[in-house]
Amino acid sequence: MSTALIIGGGIAGTVTAMALRKAGIDATVYEAYPSTASEVGAFLTLMNNGLDALRAIDCYDLVVNSSFPIDTVQFFTHTGKHLGDSAVGTTTGVDGPHAIKRAELYKLLRAEAAARGVPIDHGKRLKEAVLGTAGVTAVFEDGSRAVGDILIGADGIHSVVRRLTDPNAPKPSYRGATTVCGYASSALTAPSQTFRFVYGKRVLFAYATAPDGQTWWFANCPGPELSKDELAAITTSQWQERVLRLLAGDQTSARAIVSATDTIIASSSYDIEPVPNWHRDAMIVIGDAAHVSAPNAGHGASMAIEDGIVLAQCLRDLPSPGQAFLAFEQRRRERVERVVATSARMGNRALPGPVGRIVRDLMLPRMLKRGPRNAADWLTRHHIDWNDRVTSA
Repeated sequence: MSTALIIGGGIAGTVTAMALRKAGIDATVYEAYPSTASEVGAFLTLMNNGLDALRAIDCYDLVVNSSFPIDTVQFFTHTGKHLGDSAVGTTTGVDGPHAIKRAELYKLLRAEAAARGVPIDHGKRLKEAVLGTAGVTAVFEDGSRAVGDILIGADGIHSVVRRLTDPNAPKPSYRGATTVCGYASSALTAPSQTFRFVYGKRVLFAYATAPDGQTWWFANCPGPELSKDELAAITTSQWQERVLRLLAGDQTSARAIVSATDTIIASSSYDIEPVPNWHRDAMIVIGDAAHVSAPNAGHGASMAIEDGIVLAQCLRDLPSPGQAFLAFEQRRRERVERVVATSARMGNRALPGPVGRIVRDLMLPRMLKRGPRNAADWLTRHHIDWNDRVTSA
């Protein structure tokens, strides 16, 4: 196996391409956007395990030097009551988590992949994949084709490759909320290296302040599903009005931060049921195309990075794509589905009813006083050793 076609030039796609190249496998990335997808999304957090995984492809310093650390999470009620603090990223021996703008991460990874000789072909939206004895042929909407030994779907939650791999695969379902992210120049800032979560009456609001003084925030705003065109048509001031209405009556600094915001990016939030078939013949899906985690645990990007590196190891060490894909799934499915379930549980406590709020506000301080629990270390202590050999599926 010597050539791979990677559909999707986001985090999963570029990391996978670099990992495959390190494994001695040629890979080309095909991106649907005409130039880059750097304008998509707002910011994200890379957890300890995600940063640690980047060491396997020699990208750790590249990302850490362009992001800022988060070592504490603080929790507040809609009245401004401080429920407590939780230390994060202190038990793994690796710096993390780190916050970074998604556009900056895209730019860093793409530039690094290109510097390592990975071709990235833009304007290539996948239409069909034709399986043959010699591998797989990708057919794009512009009429062009590409032939490779395998095809890797790193094309996100609305994955075309997932549908081609399994026509009966579950489809994304709207979560009932739009994630609204903003950047504010405000005197109301969070302490250094701290993320503040505010459990409002009608909306979860969270914010952190970057070293340059800009406050990054997000709110999960309930409402009907909006298309990309509908989202793009809503102005920053209109989003401000919507978020401020949801925050009305809350006695926190959230309203002042939103009012001081000059840039807002919004995206619809989706879930997907567990995907039963990650691979078929010469095709496989990874990252959000295979498993989607709600943002509550902040592990989506880290899981995508882990996926790309583990898949490259399996393809490097096993004699056929089929064996490699099987080994990949055996090494990844239990972990990622546990992350998905954990993140969902975390989200359930964000906006409960009146009784649920009372219980949450009584129990959460007690849980936080107990300190970090070793039982949760499986999330961030996960380590991938590039030199480990995959001996079987």
